[in-house]
Amino acid sequence: MRNQRRQGHIESLFVLLLFTVFAAVLLLVLFTGANSYRRVAERGAGSYNRRLCAQYIATKVRHGDREGAVFVGGFSEPDRDDGISTLYLRQEIEGATYDTRIYWYDGAVRELFAEADGAFEPQDGNEVLQASALKFFKEENILTVETETETLILSLRSGREAAA
Repeated sequence: MRNQRRQGHIESLFVLLLFTVFAAVLLLVLFTGANSYRRVAERGAGSYNRRLCAQYIATKVRHGDREGAVFVGGFSEPDRDDGISTLYLRQEIEGATYDTRIYWYDGAVRELFAEADGAFEPQDGNEVLQASALKFFKEENILTVETETETLILSLRSGREAAA
């Protein structure tokens, strides 16, 4: 009788030990998979955020591309370099001239839509997204946008069809 009880206890202990080992291995696999997924998701989000700035600006330029409406300058005045590289998208609305200014200030890409001759400060713009740098360059009909990780080159069509 005692041998049967001991054997029953040993079998129960063996099953419990086997279950514990299985649970430990299962937890180890789950933690490893979760860490791998987290790293892949962070890398994907970082890549998305890096491309987002350039794509945002490209979309704004394509929308506002009219003859003489896209130009680069300083924040305070379009024809003066004040250290804040600014992209201007000009439009006429009911006889008044408005500018959309896109620029980098205080760690973020900002956008300010206001009358062209208004006096504004860089902090007045709406923060669009976080970024570490943004510069604009324009030569003839080529607009170059440099973000922290990408360089985007846009050909301004100014409402004309692309050449066939």
